[in-house]
Amino acid sequence: MTTTTTRVEQPVLFAGLTPTDLTMLLVVLIWGANFSIVKAALTEIPPLVFATLRFTSASVLLVGFMFWREGKRALPDRRTFWKLTWIGVVGNTIYQALFTYSLTMTTAANGSLIIATTPALVALAAALLGIERIRRVMAVGIALAISGVALVVAERGLSLGGQGLLGDLLMLGAAFCWMMYTLGVRTLGQGLSPLAITTWTMVTGVPGMILISLPDWSTVVWDQVSLQAWLALAYSTLLALVLAYVLWNNSVRVAGSARTAIYGCAIPLVATLIAWPLIGEQPTWVQGIGGLLIVSGVLLTRRP
Repeated sequence: MTTTTTRVEQPVLFAGLTPTDLTMLLVVLIWGANFSIVKAALTEIPPLVFATLRFTSASVLLVGFMFWREGKRALPDRRTFWKLTWIGVVGNTIYQALFTYSLTMTTAANGSLIIATTPALVALAAALLGIERIRRVMAVGIALAISGVALVVAERGLSLGGQGLLGDLLMLGAAFCWMMYTLGVRTLGQGLSPLAITTWTMVTGVPGMILISLPDWSTVVWDQVSLQAWLALAYSTLLALVLAYVLWNNSVRVAGSARTAIYGCAIPLVATLIAWPLIGEQPTWVQGIGGLLIVSGVLLTRRP
């Protein structure tokens, strides 16, 4: 999320790391593991039902936290609320539907790699819309990231057939939704904090999730859902949404959005390493090369 921030001086604990660096490493670990944990739970709970339960619960918790921390300052005006509504539908309702369904078809590693290209997609879209100018180093970064995605998607499509390819394409659609979400947030100005924007876009995205998930609720045999699936839902809600979002927002406030966004480049590596022992997804050399291209490209697009 792009916001204007004032960086705060922090103590250095060890190895040049600040408290915010350590909390962001925790966020990377939480989000990296989330791909495998969600994928495992989706064998028992339908994707849209899982996403609806997750975001409805997280919305309630974040609303309480937001008002506790910010009070009436967190309330948007009517015009801003309608902007938050369409941003929430694109960035949460549609994004979550594509993200969750794709994990039933593709690997956790591929999913994390494709989502990691979002900053490069944002840079490309911002340039095409005239929001910012593409510099040479940014153009190289975008080209590298897109090449990496093309390599990863092609390898999955050829090796696993139509379903693997469809899963990757759905995740690519999710990345485009998050790109639109990010650009939409830029239009909101400075009236709301990152925490308020995150919370309200989550709240406005929930009704659409409930609506599109209605046909799937009757298919769930609730007394046969295992404890592991419920724990996965709790992890994905309490840690991957509530805690990680709060820590991310704090890092944006303290360290700045650009420095915070860099940590996203480490998520695919963590996701791949965790998926191997947890759900048996052995990484391939093509994923390694594609991941290197994606991460290098994203880092280039973030250069000042």
